[in-house]
Amino acid sequence: MAPSRAYRDRLDAGHKLGMQLSPYFGAPNLLVVGLPRGGVPVAAAVAEVLRAPLDVVAVRKVGFPLQPELAAGALAWLAGTVTTVRNDAVLAEWQRSLDASGHDNPGAADATFRTAASIQQLELIRRDKLYRMGREPLNVAGRSVVVVDDGLATGATMRAALLGLREQNPAWLVAAAPVSCGPGAETAAGLADDVVIPWQGIGLSAVGQAYENFDQTTDAEIRQLLNIP
Repeated sequence: MAPSRAYRDRLDAGHKLGMQLSPYFGAPNLLVVGLPRGGVPVAAAVAEVLRAPLDVVAVRKVGFPLQPELAAGALAWLAGTVTTVRNDAVLAEWQRSLDASGHDNPGAADATFRTAASIQQLELIRRDKLYRMGREPLNVAGRSVVVVDDGLATGATMRAALLGLREQNPAWLVAAAPVSCGPGAETAAGLADDVVIPWQGIGLSAVGQAYENFDQTTDAEIRQLLNIP
């Protein structure tokens, strides 16, 4: 039997997540940061509840050509610097599958990852320019920062964002999502000062199963949420 869906949509999830984050209401120099694309509508609702400003950090999952939805790693782009993380378990499993199929190339998985990451970096830069149009480069030094995604599975994009943001020396770094259905929560716990996930979706095979409506978020919607003309 499939688990019940906890959220109507990302807006509902964000409001509920915001209530769980209420201890941070009034925190000095608080900033809510969404992970595009799907994390931004959730973050916008969180920012509304906490009465905090909203910003974004451009992130991009790196998948393999035959399994684009499987995160072999992720990239984050902050102030002209790219942070790359790898999902070593996924890379090792992909290399094993290549070896089993008769490919005699021990570095094939790594080479594929590097190629895929270079392609995704171009899209990452495009998105950053699109979302930061008329805005200063993101700078979180000395701030309390709540980093929001619409859900964590492998946690690769959250991990990349947290590592990149940590380099800017925030005062406090929180990883937050409405649901987790994989190892992402444990990964975030090792990188953030606090992790807030209202629903550990035991039995879920994908983040979208926590939502009644999980339609794709567009660049136009993100720009609207950020008040970019």
